Amino acid sequence: MQFVSVRVITHDVARLAGFYEKATGLAARRRSEQFAELVGPSCTLAIGSAETMRLFGAGAAVPESNRTAILEFRVEDVDREYERLAGLAEIVQEPTTMPWGNRSLLFRDPDGNLVNYFTPSAP
Repeated sequence: MQFVSVRVITHDVARLAGFYEKATGLAARRRSEQFAELVGPSCTLAIGSAETMRLFGAGAAVPESNRTAILEFRVEDVDREYERLAGLAEIVQEPTTMPWGNRSLLFRDPDGNLVNYFTPSAP
């Protein structure tokens, strides 16, 4: 088994894909108006429209209702990313060194999903 992607369901694929392009520096591959992917070296962030959920079962995923999952990205410098994201995202937690050593920045994407940029204290 290989874990390869996380998919976020939204009412506005273009808006959310555009946000993640700015936040990550990755270019989104837009397969259709209802689907986009940002492919990174270790995982893919897929963005699907609420309309696509009819294919899987109506109501299986509800856009803008996540309060349990955190999308996490390992970055080179959390503090530099914080400065870059100012004005782009709602900051939930400014850069903080966590008890386990990671330097972490929490923010929300336009749909309210929680995102963590972190830098490990050791390689």
